[in-house]
Amino acid sequence: MISLQKGELLGTTLPELIIPAERVAHVQVRNNLEHALLVLTKTGYTAVPVLDPKYQLHGLISTTQIMDSILGLERIEFERLEEMVVEDVMNKIIPRLNVNDSVENGLELLVDHPFVCIENDEHVFEGILTRRSILERLNTQIQKQNKS
Repeated sequence: MISLQKGELLGTTLPELIIPAERVAHVQVRNNLEHALLVLTKTGYTAVPVLDPKYQLHGLISTTQIMDSILGLERIEFERLEEMVVEDVMNKIIPRLNVNDSVENGLELLVDHPFVCIENDEHVFEGILTRRSILERLNTQIQKQNKS
């Protein structure tokens, strides 16, 4: 049976677990969909945060959303990729936390989402909390516990 001591995983703060904004692939609200699709394809991610020039978080854009927006009745309308911008098709309802929120709040959101966006009190994007970062920390805790 796994026993987590207070001060281990649940005593960790979000800043200790997040991938910082500088290392997170993202697009800008006014980028065209061609650019967004290129970013998604090159990184291999299925979704990335959408930011404004002040690094404020506005939504998420995914490959599925882009493809849905260019599907015509009889063909894929690739020419629309250059005409449409990210904010036209992005998802504005996204999982997000404040940098001062608890890891437990992050765990709740990560049950249904592969990552959660983290922002500060001014709504500036700080980074993302991923399932991977939580699982890596949990694995480290379990390995320590098994050795003792």
